[in-house]
Amino acid sequence: MFGRRRRKQRLKKVTPGNGKPLKPYRVWQAFSRTVFFHDHTDGNDSRTEYAVDVDYFDIDGKAALYANGIQTATAVLPAAFPTPVGVIEVETTMYGLKRMHLVREDGTEQQLRPHPKSPEGWRARFGRRHPRAAKVTAGTAIAVLLISLVLVLPQTLEMLTQVDWVAENIGSFTSPFSLPPWLNTTVLIAGVIAAFERALTLRNHWLIDMDTWLLGD
Repeated sequence: MFGRRRRKQRLKKVTPGNGKPLKPYRVWQAFSRTVFFHDHTDGNDSRTEYAVDVDYFDIDGKAALYANGIQTATAVLPAAFPTPVGVIEVETTMYGLKRMHLVREDGTEQQLRPHPKSPEGWRARFGRRHPRAAKVTAGTAIAVLLISLVLVLPQTLEMLTQVDWVAENIGSFTSPFSLPPWLNTTVLIAGVIAAFERALTLRNHWLIDMDTWLLGD
């Protein structure tokens, strides 16, 4: 019920597109843009290719929907685009994508197909060609993020409680961990890399990826 209500609210933000063609995706846009596709064939064997274009640095924070290469709609992220085959939901975090799924009327979901030249496309191919290595990579990312959470969160709480108002009204907290700066930096870098790995596969969990929803959109 909550999901349907949220979807209806996001559908209200959709505005008509400008009718311009979808710009080609370039390799050098790997960290600034992504494109996903969904192919639909109706009962008359008429094929429509839907594409969602997300520019991470768009000033208005919008994503755009294309049908057969023509822009038909835009919406501020997080977005929900109506199509004859269902609603395409799009969400991002500070590390990349969180959601790019087609939700059909019966509630079934299907992740859209990433552009083959995008990082998400590279990661998907890696997963298909090397499934065992892909599972190890995904598992390592989870372990790194959980370790980072255990080590960094207490230190962050300690810093927050050192603020006078917080200490006087809530109390102070002393972290059980006191890591040297070089180790904190290493944990931070490893956590960022692990978060990107999770974003490339559109995996997101409220606890494992806590930093993406605390600091992301």
